[in-house]
Amino acid sequence: MKKISKGYAFLAALALTGLLSSCTQEFTDRPAEDAITLDNYYQNDAQVESATNGMYSRTWFNFGNKFFYAIAEVGSGNMYSGSSDVSAMRNFSLNGSDNELFSGWKSLWSNVAQANNVINFLPSRVSPAVSTDVLNNAVGEAYFMRATAYFYLVRLWGPVPIIENNLDYIDTPQMNTNRIEDIYTLIEKDYLKAIELLKEKTRGSNYTANGRVSKGSAKAMLAKVYLYLKKYAESKAMAEDVINSGEFKLLGGSSLPNKSFHDLFTFPNNNNEESIFAIQWVVDGRYGSANNANTQFGISTPALTTSNASYGGVFGPSQDVLNIWEAGDLRRKETIMLPGDVYADIKVRTNSGLTDQMGFTVPSAADIGGQGAGAAIKKYVIGIENGDQTGPIDNWKMMENNTYIMRYAELLLIHAEATLAGGASTSDANALASFNAVRTRAGLTAKTSITFDDIFQERRKELMFEGDYWFDLGRLPREQATAIMAAQNRGNMFGAEYFTPAANDFYLPYPDNDLAKNPKLLDAPVPYNFE
Repeated sequence: MKKISKGYAFLAALALTGLLSSCTQEFTDRPAEDAITLDNYYQNDAQVESATNGMYSRTWFNFGNKFFYAIAEVGSGNMYSGSSDVSAMRNFSLNGSDNELFSGWKSLWSNVAQANNVINFLPSRVSPAVSTDVLNNAVGEAYFMRATAYFYLVRLWGPVPIIENNLDYIDTPQMNTNRIEDIYTLIEKDYLKAIELLKEKTRGSNYTANGRVSKGSAKAMLAKVYLYLKKYAESKAMAEDVINSGEFKLLGGSSLPNKSFHDLFTFPNNNNEESIFAIQWVVDGRYGSANNANTQFGISTPALTTSNASYGGVFGPSQDVLNIWEAGDLRRKETIMLPGDVYADIKVRTNSGLTDQMGFTVPSAADIGGQGAGAAIKKYVIGIENGDQTGPIDNWKMMENNTYIMRYAELLLIHAEATLAGGASTSDANALASFNAVRTRAGLTAKTSITFDDIFQERRKELMFEGDYWFDLGRLPREQATAIMAAQNRGNMFGAEYFTPAANDFYLPYPDNDLAKNPKLLDAPVPYNFE
C-alpha cells in the first residue's frame, strides 16, 4: 500500500511541479494541482496566503470522496454498501488491487507532498514585502496538513516511509518504511511546529473568516494524537488549553443556545464556531474540488430523491446502528433517516424529476431506496440545489458543504477520556463538564460518573459517519475490537450477515502497483533519523 511506483513517482512529480499559487486568498479561487510551479515568486501577503488554498480541498478529494467512508465507516460497521467499489471492508475482503484503496493512499501522499513543498520552498520564494506573520502562518498550515495526513497514514497502514522533502527521493524511489513510533514522533513535531507558527483565532459569527486552521486547531489535533499514544496527561493539558482559550464553541451549548446539532450539517453553517478543521470544498468547474456526500448518502428512488444526480444512496446506515440510540437523542434524526421522519428544510425531487418540493416525509423501509438498509444517512445530506440554503452544485452534482475532520465536540470527549486516563471510572468535575456538554446538547440527561465505555459509545453516536469509529475500534485491545465487530449485523434489512476480522485486517494492504515497484515496503520498518 505504498505510493512508490505510482506512489513515490507521483510524489516526485508533485515535487517538480511545486507550490500552489493563486492571486487571491479566497478558497473559491484555487489553481489546479497540475498548474503549480516552483518558479512562482510571491510578491505580497495575499499571494502567500493563497499558497495553501488547494491543501484545504483538492489534495483531500480522493481520500474524502469514497475511500474515507468505504474504510472508516463500512469497515467499522457504521455504514452498509453493496456497491462493489466500496463494500470490500464490509466482509474484510479488501486487497491491494482495490481502486479506492489506491485513491485514498494517493490522496494522503499528495497532502504530504504539497505540505513538503510549502515547508521547504515557500520561504525562499517570497518578496521582502511579505509579512513574516503571513509567511509563518502559511508554513504552519503546511506542517498541520502534513501531520494530519501522516496521522491517517499511520493509523490506516501502520509503517510507512517518512518523507520530509520530496526532492530527496527522486533518484531513490525504492525506500523502507519507518517505525510506527517514529511516524508519531514526526506527527508530534509537526503539530508543535504548527502551534508555533499558526495565528491565534477566535471563532466568531463571521463564518467566512473561520475556514483556515489556527494554533487552537493544531493543539486540538495534538490532544487527539496524545490520546492515541495514551499520553493522558499531555492530552488532557492540551485539550484544556483549547477549552480555556474559548476559541471554539458547541453549537447548541451554553454559549450558542440558539444553534443546535442540526445546524452543524447545513451549508450556511460551514466554518461555524464548533469546526476545528474541515475540508473546504468549492464548486470551481473542476472535478475533484467539491463534496459528493449529498449524492452518495440520502434517499434516491423513482418517487423521491435528495440527490441532484441521477443516482444516489451509494452508502446506507448499517443494521447495527439503527437501534443504538437512547430515547430522546436529538442526534439520531440528524444522523439517520428512518421511515416516517419529517424533514421540512430539505428540498427534494419527486415524480421522476418532474417537480421539486420543500420538505418531505421519509417513505417506508421498502421504498427508501439506497442499499436495502431500510433507512438512509441524513448527516451531510442537504438536498436538491436551493440557492443560499445549499450553495451551488457543479457538473458532477457535487456541493460546497464542508467535511469535518475534527469538531469541538470531539475535543470535549477527548478531554473527558484523557482525564479518565485508563481508569475504571471518573467523577472529576471537569471531565463530567466536557462529557455532559456533548450529551446534554443531544437532549440527554447528564451523568454523574463516566466509564471508558460511556465515552466510547458517546463518541460513536456523536461522530457517526465522520470517519472516527474505525480508528476508535483500532485503539481497543484486538480481542475486544474483534468481538465487537464479529457481533455486528453487517447485512441489510433482507438478511443478517456476520463477519469476523482477522488480526491483519486492522491495517490496510499496500496497493499492488506500488508494492510491485518497491518490494522494500514489505521489509521490516527501519528507524528514522531526525536531524
